[in-house]
Amino acid sequence: MTPIRHVCFDRILPRDLLRPQATMATRGGRTRAISPIGKTWINGSTLSVRFIGGDAAQRAKAQEQAGWWQAVANLRFAFNDAPNADIRIAFDPHDGAWSYIGTDCRSIPLDQPTMNLGFLDGGTAAHEFGHAIGLAHEHSNPQGGIQWNEAVVLRELAGSPNFWDEATTRHNVLFRYAADQINGTAFDPDSIMLYFFPATWTTNGVATRANEVLSKTDKQFIAGAKMYPRAAPTAAEATPLTVNARTRTAAAIGQFGEEDLFRFTAAEAGRYVIDTRGPTDVVMKLFGPNSPTALIAEDDDSGFATNARIAVPLSAGDYWVQVRHYNRESGQGDYSVKVRRG
Repeated sequence: MTPIRHVCFDRILPRDLLRPQATMATRGGRTRAISPIGKTWINGSTLSVRFIGGDAAQRAKAQEQAGWWQAVANLRFAFNDAPNADIRIAFDPHDGAWSYIGTDCRSIPLDQPTMNLGFLDGGTAAHEFGHAIGLAHEHSNPQGGIQWNEAVVLRELAGSPNFWDEATTRHNVLFRYAADQINGTAFDPDSIMLYFFPATWTTNGVATRANEVLSKTDKQFIAGAKMYPRAAPTAAEATPLTVNARTRTAAAIGQFGEEDLFRFTAAEAGRYVIDTRGPTDVVMKLFGPNSPTALIAEDDDSGFATNARIAVPLSAGDYWVQVRHYNRESGQGDYSVKVRRG
């Protein structure tokens, strides 16, 4: 038996843990993974990073491997130890390796880490930064192709060094996303988001590899239309919206996976309503104030029919609105957007 010493421990927000898991796509789209829908940062974002402990060598390795993603994605990491950093990294050797996924990091109190690098074998830091920019475990892919021997997996991870109960093992290893929860590529056995699992853990005797560098598919996916393409609009290029404008701003999702970006200024504190209208099923996120990485709210169908609507109290400042089609695989269509105070 090959001992498994290092397995990444998923950190997912309670609201997602309680979400029912379907076994099929319920609203169209193909069965693909590796990014949970709704976790990506605004394209072109600069994500600030703060270290909580760690020695010079540990910090240098984390920074180096974060750079692997920065080299291909339209994202930057600023290792500036800002008090309100988007990503906060601890190095507790007793807490394993884990990270929250994408914009979930902004839901964690600022005095707590969003990532832990309790070990730094191989490409561990790159793996965890993959989570931090919105990627999930490759073995959670609906098309994973891993034929788990559940009894063996549960028994092995119940022992040293993990001591996981059944619920923890099912969440971190046996769990697979439903097709309507993710977007991405077909299963990639070379992905850095895939851990090594021995053949004894499967019913067909097929093991996975310990991948220590970004795969070709990792690089293509993270730079593609569904994640962080260099050709797509960034926060600085967002379309301006005027609060309480007489007419609505017309827009359209013209390409599969497209994300439209808007910006408005709240001149004073108060309740603001941002909504879409039209025949297109869209999802909307609101970021700010004065920060395109601080996620405030997101909505799917709170507006008329399949339109999005966010109504929240806001302080004075600049805000960004991100709109995409619900179906990233094949969704297109016209819509309009408006922001009003009141």
